[in-house]
Amino acid sequence: RTTNIVDVQTHVLLPAEPHETKMATVVRTCVGACRLHKGSVQARKEGRNAKVCRSDARKRRALDLKTGVAAVPNPATAEEPEWKKINELAAPPPFTLKDLRNAIPEHCWKRDPIRSFAYLVRDVAVVFALAYAAFQTDTWWSWPLYWVAQGTMFWGLFVVGHDCGHQSFSSSKTLNDLVGNIVHSSILVPYHGWRVSHRTHHSNHGHVENDESWHPVPRHLYDEMDHWGKLGRLSLPWALFAYPFYLWKRSPGKEGSHYDPNCDLFTKNEAADVITSNLFLTGMLAILGACTWSLGAMNMLKLYFVPYVINVVWLDVVTYLHHHGASDGEKMPWYRGEEWSYLRGGLTTLDRDYGLFNNIHHDIGTHVIHHLFPQIPHYNLLDATEACKPVLGEYYREPEPCPGPRIGKYSIGLPTHLIKPLMDSFKKDHYVSDEGNIVFYETDPDFGKK
Repeated sequence: RTTNIVDVQTHVLLPAEPHETKMATVVRTCVGACRLHKGSVQARKEGRNAKVCRSDARKRRALDLKTGVAAVPNPATAEEPEWKKINELAAPPPFTLKDLRNAIPEHCWKRDPIRSFAYLVRDVAVVFALAYAAFQTDTWWSWPLYWVAQGTMFWGLFVVGHDCGHQSFSSSKTLNDLVGNIVHSSILVPYHGWRVSHRTHHSNHGHVENDESWHPVPRHLYDEMDHWGKLGRLSLPWALFAYPFYLWKRSPGKEGSHYDPNCDLFTKNEAADVITSNLFLTGMLAILGACTWSLGAMNMLKLYFVPYVINVVWLDVVTYLHHHGASDGEKMPWYRGEEWSYLRGGLTTLDRDYGLFNNIHHDIGTHVIHHLFPQIPHYNLLDATEACKPVLGEYYREPEPCPGPRIGKYSIGLPTHLIKPLMDSFKKDHYVSDEGNIVFYETDPDFGKK
C-alpha cells in the first residue's frame, strides 16, 4: 500500500517511502511476500528489537519477484555498501510516517492558545523582572548573572516565535503571525524571513544540498571556502556567533538574505510578508534607539545587547546539536537523490536533555518528533515522543541524561554533558563527499592551517 501524507504546516505532499512502494508490488504478485509483510507488520506492533528490524529489511530487499522466495545472497558476489559499514540505521526504516502519526495520542495535536499565551506571559514577566532587578542592583557581580539569565530568556522568547512560525501557537494564522512578528522582532529576528527558511529546513531536513541551516558543506564548496570562512562556520567559538550572519547572508553555497523580499527563498506571494517583518524590525530598532537616548549607551549595552549575544550563542548551540554530535559517537547519515525522504531525513535529528533549561526553552530539545510533525505544540512533544518510541525502536536515539539532581523524572542539573559532543563534532565534522547518496561527515586533517 502506498501511503501519501500531507504535512499540515507546509501543505506539502510527503512522498511514500520507496521501499514501501516496492513491497506493495511484491504483496500483489506473490504469496510468499504477502506472508512476510504480514509478519513484519505484526512484529512492529509487538515492538521487535533492532536486530530483527534489520534482518527483515534485508529479507524484503532480497525477495525474488518471480518466485516470491527470499533469494540467498552469493557471498562471492554480494558486497555490503560502504554506508552500511558506517551506520546500518542509514537504511530505510521498517515503519512509515503514517505509523508514527497513528501512534500519537489525539490530545497532542490540539493547539491551546490560552496555554500558549500563559507561557508567553511567563517569559515576558521574567524578562522585565530580571531587567528591573539588575538595573536596581547595578553591581559588578550581578550583571554577569543577569546576562546569562536574560540571554536564556531571550532564547525562550525565540522558541515561542518558533511555535508561531509552525502555526502551533494557536489555530489562527493571523494571531500566530502577529505574535510571531512581535516576539521575534523584540530579539531582532525577521519573523517571516526566518519562518520561510525554517520551513525549507523542515521540508528538506537531512538533505545535503537542499537543507537550509547547519547542513554539511560538500567537498567542492569546502575547498572553495577561504581560511576565515572555514573558521567562522566550522570552529569554536566563532560558529556560536553565526546566526546574525546567517540571517544576512545565509549558509555556504546559498545566496540571498532573510531581509530581501526578492531572495530565492521566497515566492512572490511571500515578499509582502518579508517586508512586513522588516517594518516590525524597524519599529524595534526605533524603540532601542529611544531607550539608548534615555538610559545611555552603556546601560543599554548591559541591559539588552549583551543578553542578545548570549541568546545567539544559545540558538547556535541548540540548533547545531539538533543535527550533529551524537553522544555515543554515532556518525549520522546525510542523504541525496533517491535515498532521501522526508522520514529518513527527519530521523537524523537528535533529542537532547538540557536539564534545568528544558522547561525554560519550551522543550525544544525534544526534537525528533518535532521535526517530523512540527504542528504539534511544544507542551505536547514529550507525550508524543513517548508514544512513538515503540514504533521508532532503534531509530530513536535516547538522549544522554543531564547530570545533577532530579525531581521525579525531570532533571534540574546543568547540561555540562553536552560540551563534549559539541566540541568533538566541531573537531571532526568538516565536509561531506561530493559523491554518493548516503554520506557522512569527514575530517580535514589540515583544518585551521593557513
